[in-house]
Amino acid sequence: MYSALEVDLRPGEGFDIFEIGTPLWTLLDTLRRHPHAYPQIDIKYDPDTSSTTPIIVHVRPHLDLLFSGKHQRLHTICIRKLRDPNPPVTVFGPTYLGDELRYPGIWFSFDEDRIGEGLKVPHAGDRMQEVKRIVISQIEPEGKVHDALDEVNECPVMVGDLARAVVKVHDGVILYFYPTATSTPLHIRIGETTAQDLTLDLGPPLRVHYKDDERMKIHAAVKATEPDDGTGYFYNYFQFGIDFLISETTHVVRKIILHTNVPGSPLFQRYKRCNWEIEGKPEDDEDDTPPRKRFSDRVQ
Repeated sequence: MYSALEVDLRPGEGFDIFEIGTPLWTLLDTLRRHPHAYPQIDIKYDPDTSSTTPIIVHVRPHLDLLFSGKHQRLHTICIRKLRDPNPPVTVFGPTYLGDELRYPGIWFSFDEDRIGEGLKVPHAGDRMQEVKRIVISQIEPEGKVHDALDEVNECPVMVGDLARAVVKVHDGVILYFYPTATSTPLHIRIGETTAQDLTLDLGPPLRVHYKDDERMKIHAAVKATEPDDGTGYFYNYFQFGIDFLISETTHVVRKIILHTNVPGSPLFQRYKRCNWEIEGKPEDDEDDTPPRKRFSDRVQ
């Protein structure tokens, strides 16, 4: 897979082009654009709970990439089969003393190439063990146990990405971006926000698609001041997992479509996952925490 043995291995951050926190959509798109460097890629997931459980991407023969279940971000990198004639990294010194080597953000495993419950190895007669795998993950706060099912902590690679989208029924959607502590939420309103507003706030769409489809009228909430001419065009923001249907006459937003990038679905990898939640009406004027239903919640 690699023509050279020297690569950039960064504890707690990544390896070569693989950066901890990178979205699944972004990374698979990168691999797809380099078929000669990465000719064989396998994607594994639980078909019964594919919308919320972790995803493993095998970049054969050396890499296993674990993505978090909810946000679909690169959580852990495993580099294996280091004894191959052309491994992806050079191990400085083929042997190490002891059962296990763990440093912040990087582990050296003496296990064979198999999935186990951690990196500990049974005691062998020989105290000098050969490194079989290298595992890279985020540097966790002191005292916190590393869990493969956890979500990825906010990190610099996420800057500019969509963190979550709060849907307000018959009103629109509020978009929250990274970094969450300093970014200003963006409120997009149906019947008010224009195509020009979208371009100024989100940048130009990756695609503009004109379509006359009667199915898009389902559940439409068109205001009386806006003529329903049955036509329009889409602003496709694949990088945010959002489509906007825009009126061809008034050029205001008529419908908002959010995508969850579920593995195995027909639209898988067309859009990045949009981490959306639907906000209900508050019980009264003093209710500061209206009920919300997230895409990962099971509808009863």
